[in-house]
Amino acid sequence: MQYRPLGTTGIQVSKICLGTMTWGEQNTQAQAFEQLDYAHSQGVNFIDTAEMYPVPPNRDTYSTTEQYIGAWIKARGKRDDFVLASKIAGPTGNNNLDGYIRGGNNNFSRAQIIEACNASLKRLNTDYLDLYQLHWPERQANFFGKLGLSGLSTDEQFTPFAEIIEAMSELVQQGKIRAYGLSNETAWGTLRHLSAHEALPGSARAASVQNPYNLLNRSYEVGMAEVSLREHVPLLAYSPLAFGVLSGKYRHGQKPAGARLTLFERFQRYTKPKAVEAVERYAAIADAAGLSLTTLALAFVSERAFVASNIIGATTMAQLRENIASADVVLGDDVLNAIDEVHAEISNPCP
Repeated sequence: MQYRPLGTTGIQVSKICLGTMTWGEQNTQAQAFEQLDYAHSQGVNFIDTAEMYPVPPNRDTYSTTEQYIGAWIKARGKRDDFVLASKIAGPTGNNNLDGYIRGGNNNFSRAQIIEACNASLKRLNTDYLDLYQLHWPERQANFFGKLGLSGLSTDEQFTPFAEIIEAMSELVQQGKIRAYGLSNETAWGTLRHLSAHEALPGSARAASVQNPYNLLNRSYEVGMAEVSLREHVPLLAYSPLAFGVLSGKYRHGQKPAGARLTLFERFQRYTKPKAVEAVERYAAIADAAGLSLTTLALAFVSERAFVASNIIGATTMAQLRENIASADVVLGDDVLNAIDEVHAEISNPCP
């Protein structure tokens, strides 16, 4: 397994990160333990979770994923063997998920960041997080597939960047987190975090950005890739298989039992007509290269210069083994050129 720097933090993370979004909904605690044990045995040292997981979020399962990981930490006693990341949920816009996350007042104020972090630490059975991330912006912005921002509300309010950074710096000083990161963030937001840090000597600096990135959504390359490369704030790529669409299991109208898109109609982001066409063309490239579509899609993401780690997720051990094994694959120039030819004709069908 290859390890890469997490920005300027000095932390080294594995090329593959174990995502946990399904644990507590599609996966049991026993299955989560099996995944964690296997990933650890394969050199994966990076685990990503969030207070809101599993997804789809609801009151009954809120924080279950963190609790599963906490139970594993307690049972295995291997906390220092891995880099652990979690996230604080931002406002949802729908009465903050019916008020069950911190009383429906979830935002990024100092008080909320401190409260949320302490709660995650307790659930995870640890006294520190290696990376603590803002799950999505508190302000109006394009994320979760939203397109277009033609104006801003005149009454818009969000926590000042300086307050967020001061709260994260306080957690660093207390030893409760080693670094903080961003998620579902824009170029403007990332640069504002960095400039606010520069104005506060000795403060914590944004370490990374966790955004979606895959063959059907390469929009990160448009503006954020340059920010990542020039400012040393790398991408932690999530949804590298586009909710499983790039595994090929939904090709030709298939709806496998127990699969995410079969179970939950809300996940429609990667099922647009142009995406179907693109998937078929990427599948042909994979076939010609002697690779599975899954391996092609994951290897492409992992080898981007602006990516520190590729966050994979699996509901079965067979999926997990294939996903982790993709770390050993490096695509040749002929394959990359073929991928770019498809991208030039069908650019970002599912941003």
